[in-house]
Amino acid sequence: MLQCTAVTDVPLAECLLALTTMEGGPDHPPGVLARDDFLLCELAEHDESAEHAAHLWTAGTPDDRDLWFLWSGSGAHRVHRLDTVPLCPARLRDLATRTVTTCAFFNRHPGPHSWAVTDPLGELIAERICQEVQRLASQDDPDEDGR
Repeated sequence: MLQCTAVTDVPLAECLLALTTMEGGPDHPPGVLARDDFLLCELAEHDESAEHAAHLWTAGTPDDRDLWFLWSGSGAHRVHRLDTVPLCPARLRDLATRTVTTCAFFNRHPGPHSWAVTDPLGELIAERICQEVQRLASQDDPDEDGR
């Protein structure tokens, strides 16, 4: 499923306060966010009944609670909140490779788990990088004449 494409500006003062006061927060909160930053919803595409959500910080605490910026609406009608919530307990186990993938979202998030969400921009960037690498590699190969 494709990732939601909702974006919002960062209320810097509120976010820095939340980062500064959270248990296990960053040592230097201004290094996490900057003025004029924007946040992209990390969840899968969803309808307007679900809040958009962007991960801000993984707390260095034993209870696995992360700081998320949640919002609905847009522009002057945007309503937002900052919340420290537990991680989603879901795990994807691949028996063939014996790997375990944890869901990167918060507990009780709407929609599918993070491993099922595809970032269309990330895929486009990866495709362009592969094309550029192939182009550069073909420039390094000598042609058939040995030149």
